Formats: sequence, C-alpha cells, structure tokens
Amino acid sequence: MMNRLEKINFIRKKLNDGNYSIGSWIQIPHSSIAEIIGNAGYDWVAVDLEHGSISVDQLPDLFRALELGNTLPLARIAKGDLKDCKQVLDAGAGGVIVPMVESAEHLEKIKNEIRWPPSGKRGVGFSRANLFGKNFESYSEEAQKPLLVAMIEHLNAVKNLDEILKVDNLDAIFIGPYDLSASMGITAQFETSKFKNIIGKIKEKAKLAGVACGIHVVEPSENDLRLKIDDGYRFIAYSIDSVIFSKFVKRPFS
Repeated sequence: MMNRLEKINFIRKKLNDGNYSIGSWIQIPHSSIAEIIGNAGYDWVAVDLEHGSISVDQLPDLFRALELGNTLPLARIAKGDLKDCKQVLDAGAGGVIVPMVESAEHLEKIKNEIRWPPSGKRGVGFSRANLFGKNFESYSEEAQKPLLVAMIEHLNAVKNLDEILKVDNLDAIFIGPYDLSASMGITAQFETSKFKNIIGKIKEKAKLAGVACGIHVVEPSENDLRLKIDDGYRFIAYSIDSVIFSKFVKRPFS
C-alpha cells in the first residue's frame, strides 16, 4: 500500500519513462461510489469539481474512499485560481487537472499556487492533507510538487502549446475534445478532418516535448481504451461513474 507521495512518484515515473497511466473520473459525490472505483485498480481517479455536483466539504470523504483502494485522488478544479487549488490540495488531492489552460503564463501561475514555498506560493498550514499537522514534515515534501495536468481545450491553447509544454514540471496535458471543438465552431464533430488535424498537431507537439498526452475514453470500452494507448495517449481517463452507471443500469430486455 503506497502513501500519497509514493503514488504520485509512481505515476510520475511511469509518465517520465514513456509508459501509460490509466485513471477514471467521478462526478457523483458519494463515498461508496468512490470506494468502489478506488478499488477497481486505477492509478488515479479525478474528482470533477468543474462539471460534477461536488462541494469542497465532500472532498475529504471522497478522497479517503479512493485511497482505501490504493488509488491516488486527483481533482479537476472548477477554475484555475488560488482558492480552488488550495482547497482541493488541503483536502488531500495528490494533484490537479486544470481546465482551460491557454498560455504558459496561466500554467506558471497555477504551478505556483499548488506548491508550498520555496517551490511556490501556496499558503502553508494544518489541513486534512497533513492530518492536521501530525504529518506536517512528510507532507512538506509532497507539497513541493503535486501532479500537474493542463487541459488543452481551446484554439488559443493550441496556438500557445509550444510554450505551455516548456513549463517545468508539467506532468501531462489532457485534451478536452468538447470545448476544443466548440472553440473551433464544430462542437462535438470529432470525425471531421479539421478536428482530427488539430488533435494530431497536439499529440505530435507533446511527443516532441516529451510530455505525456492524455484524453478521456468516456464510453466504457476496452477496445477503445486499447486503441487510445496504441495511438500514443499516455494519461488516460477511463469513463465516468455516471456514464458507467447509466450504461449498465439499463433493463436488459423488454
């Protein structure tokens, strides 16, 4: 059973070595669901504060439930500001997935806000992440470099991608296809050559920069997951609790 820092380093080593890491996604704020998914064998699970109906006071129970299964809790924050970063990390997230990163300057600001000094500017204090001071010294090491994943989901991000990828200690980028396609005026038209060309450009730039490129396999399909791995994706979210439930709750015959 790894502690949170060991799990962060385990995932980071996988990505740095060119291997893939598979996680999943939670939108339903119930610790029993988190416990089930946390015991399903994923490296990490992202708790979705942007589109899920999840409040900050629910995070400790969700994170604890995930950690029971040796799964690292991550948080897809609602917005890349100081308050969001501080609250999810103090609650025990091992890192953040940041929506709508559009520039290196934006990402540098986030990086500073998720790290304790001397690496960053995040406020230092007792919290659930360090067991309210009991694990203060050991958490100080974790707080220097939590996982950092930037979502690329706007044409502005694609235009600035070379600089974004140069930001030190960026662990992965993660393509947000719906918002990206919307910014192109072709919402959810993923099979168009225009969209596929942009995706190819993102993947190629990430590969050249040595940064893991991620994507979400929303529908639970082992075949689709294998295709994404074969296609070079290395930080992959496999489905969502709500989608899994909707898919398998259906009555099997009429």
